[in-house]
Amino acid sequence: MIKIDEYKYCNGLNNYSRFLTREVFIGNIPLGGSNPIRIQSMTTTNTMDTIATVEETIRMVNSGCEYVRITAPSINEAENLKNIKAELRKRSYNIPLIADIHFTPNAAEVAARIVEKVRVNPGNYADKKNFNKIEYTDDEYDAEISRITKRFTPLINVCKEYGTAMRIGTNHGSLSDRIMSRSGDTPLGMVESALEFVRICEANNYYNLVLSMKASNPLVMVQAYRLLVHMMMEEGMKYPLHLGVTEAGDGEDARIKSAVGIGTLLEDGIGDTVRVSLTEPPENEAPVAIELVQKYIDSEENQKVIPETKSVKNPFEYSKRSTYNVQNIGSSNVPIVISDLSNINLSLNDLRSVGYKYDEAIDKWILSDSPADYIYLGDRIPKLELPQNVYTIYNFQTWSTLEEKKSAYPFFRINDFIDTKIKSEVLNFVGLSVEDIEKITLQEIRNDKTIVLVLTTEKALGMSEQRRAFNELMALDIHLPVIIKRNYTNINQDKFILYSATDVGGLFLDGFGDGIWISKKSEDRSIDVELLNRTAFGILQATRTRITKTEYIACPSCGRTLFDLVEVTNKIRSRTEHLKGVKIGIMGCIVNGPGEMADADFGYVGSGIGKITLYRGKDVIEKNVDEKYAVDKLIQIIKDNGSWVEKE
Repeated sequence: MIKIDEYKYCNGLNNYSRFLTREVFIGNIPLGGSNPIRIQSMTTTNTMDTIATVEETIRMVNSGCEYVRITAPSINEAENLKNIKAELRKRSYNIPLIADIHFTPNAAEVAARIVEKVRVNPGNYADKKNFNKIEYTDDEYDAEISRITKRFTPLINVCKEYGTAMRIGTNHGSLSDRIMSRSGDTPLGMVESALEFVRICEANNYYNLVLSMKASNPLVMVQAYRLLVHMMMEEGMKYPLHLGVTEAGDGEDARIKSAVGIGTLLEDGIGDTVRVSLTEPPENEAPVAIELVQKYIDSEENQKVIPETKSVKNPFEYSKRSTYNVQNIGSSNVPIVISDLSNINLSLNDLRSVGYKYDEAIDKWILSDSPADYIYLGDRIPKLELPQNVYTIYNFQTWSTLEEKKSAYPFFRINDFIDTKIKSEVLNFVGLSVEDIEKITLQEIRNDKTIVLVLTTEKALGMSEQRRAFNELMALDIHLPVIIKRNYTNINQDKFILYSATDVGGLFLDGFGDGIWISKKSEDRSIDVELLNRTAFGILQATRTRITKTEYIACPSCGRTLFDLVEVTNKIRSRTEHLKGVKIGIMGCIVNGPGEMADADFGYVGSGIGKITLYRGKDVIEKNVDEKYAVDKLIQIIKDNGSWVEKE
């Protein structure tokens, strides 16, 4: 059991500072140490198609990739890496190549003689994953380690001889029977799986290593990386870290999900290379990764230094901060969403943008799956009649003039709230910053169960400052609910989605926050109230604190993929996107099959050319279904499970 004063996994909770790792050379581009955070991606072509793989690699390099990974599922593909490399060099591209290995040690040993780095998954590489044996005695466990050591050591020797680097990449859904027997399907199991292989490398005096802890659930991924850094500190290790949320999917949801996981760790100063996994052409991935990393360039030099504090809660296990229930906020309620409409003259279209559509034919308001819970109007009193089930927030002076206050509540700055006697008897929103917590005694309001705090920050890297405020509130034993508020200025749409997901999502992963309030002061008209509302709900979905839509756990495709992932994902989405809360895994092959969609409710996995295997949870329901009928059969499995509802 880790003691609370030993929850160390980064240089500091309150000030951005990169965790310094050892330098590892991958071809001519070093990783870790004081080098920039590197960008990489993975090809989707058949590795045996040399020209297609080369041309896709060039597109990836031109989009910003510094390393390119290529699958090598067998010796044939491993050997063809030589032709791919030669053709790239012929075209004057000296990009370091990485071979992706899962079940084939012999292919790894071939590839390690050709490329600059090999990636092995300890759960698949020379390890057992039959889910048959649940308990291992100490002798049996040690015997398994000895067997793995014998099988893994030849690859280490090849890497040492050829100067090849290695990534030991643990995936949440592909832990071995042995690890599952001791640690379960947990972040601790992921870390132990990697460190077993690291210790074998170190016993052979091989240190040219990079580590990763990937999961499709950002919470599991973040906890695993933090625990890995903590345990590396304990054992005197400082290996570079490769960050990624695996099987993120496509579109906005995938970008939000990736930013929640990757961005949270970058905020902690963790990470030396980034790969964003999208079910899209691979050249789409590097620009997203670059945007995420760009936020932290020169951050250490430009930030205001604030005093460090210790975490008052376990960063390796999720627990929600305990709060009072204030109307529908805090306690066991799902986080609320506040939409900021204070800068516009409210219209029916604006209300539609935040989830409220008026149907004139039936004279009723129709709610979307993600309607804002509260609308902040500032000092603007709308002329149109609002839906009865929407709550409004006004600046307290304007609120005090309203004749009808039944569904309207005031917003105060902390000083105004303390000074005024005109308050709501039900709910008061009180804005404050970490500086306010330091300067103002909160004793007189700490037990006021009409208060919901609105936590603000003006810092570009404000997540750490807001996290500090939460730690201060917990240390003071204050249980008032807190809305996380961020305002974005002079930012484009792409950055807004990624930065807000990082800033706010990381706090929700830590169990902080009872609501989200995102606003913008930007000339970019693409950042409208609909995007603000959609992004807020997307962040809550990605952190799994409030589920409002179907979740797709879709792999990004590679040379092992047995069908058109983009086409099939869109086909499944078109028929299932109304199934709120259902998680569907869409995997191109068995390597990324039942393991990587570990927490999906249903799965669609390529098992051969034109053949699909369908899952309910981790259980196979139908094997080798003809691809023409597979989506229909998947729908039937969902119906048979009682998880289907008809579209409205």
